[in-house]
Amino acid sequence: GYDKPPTAVNITWSSINFKTILQWQPKPSGYFYTVEIHGQTSDIKRKCILTSETECDVTDVLRNVKETYTAHILSVMPAEMDNFEEPPFAVSEKFTPYSQTVIGKPEIKDYSQKGSKLNVVFRDPLTPYIFPNGSFQSIQDIFQHDLEYKLYYWKDQSSGKKDITKKSRNFEVSVDSGKNYCFFVQGIIPSRRENRNGQESTVLCTSGGRNILDEYGTEVFIILAVVAVAVITLAIVLPVVLCKRKKAKKARAVREKELLNGV
Repeated sequence: GYDKPPTAVNITWSSINFKTILQWQPKPSGYFYTVEIHGQTSDIKRKCILTSETECDVTDVLRNVKETYTAHILSVMPAEMDNFEEPPFAVSEKFTPYSQTVIGKPEIKDYSQKGSKLNVVFRDPLTPYIFPNGSFQSIQDIFQHDLEYKLYYWKDQSSGKKDITKKSRNFEVSVDSGKNYCFFVQGIIPSRRENRNGQESTVLCTSGGRNILDEYGTEVFIILAVVAVAVITLAIVLPVVLCKRKKAKKARAVREKELLNGV
């Protein structure tokens, strides 16, 4: 004796470093949503029960990161809350956290350039999952040997990039002594077919030999040249003007004296 509510559409999984948010549309009016997570080998788990929101953090029910899950988003009318009849629902695409979560930005801890060596040390992104001792697991703790890192580096003010790939958390590369270099680090999962490359870290640059032209470009040189020309011109012109004024003043004083003597 009542209309069925609409089912969810545009269901998407958004996951970075295993923090996973389920999103959908439309905004409910007169009904609620309940999310059910179905694993291939695990029991059904309910999240965001009777919510009026259109997103749900399902991170804690995806702890088996190699499991493949689907989400059933139930559209529940208030009149159905005590009803045993199953409400209408929509089903998401399959999602496997291990192969689909995006690798977040590594954090650069330290870097230095000494002579012809550039050293970069960084930290793995953390996940929401914790060890028994309460510390957060990093993505390296979960991916183990599947995770690699790539360092991209290039001469400051240049566009030609070089790169090196390692499994460790520090890089040492040979560079041209006396030249500044910029770089960033990116996590990679070579075994993946999709989402192989993670997010890029912040771009940083060394500054040992950087001069004002490297820092600000030719515009500053032009401005400095104009200022220098103006200063030199003023230094030449000002004494000439003052000299002429002094001579004119002296000549005027002589004429005034002659006029007084004539009187």
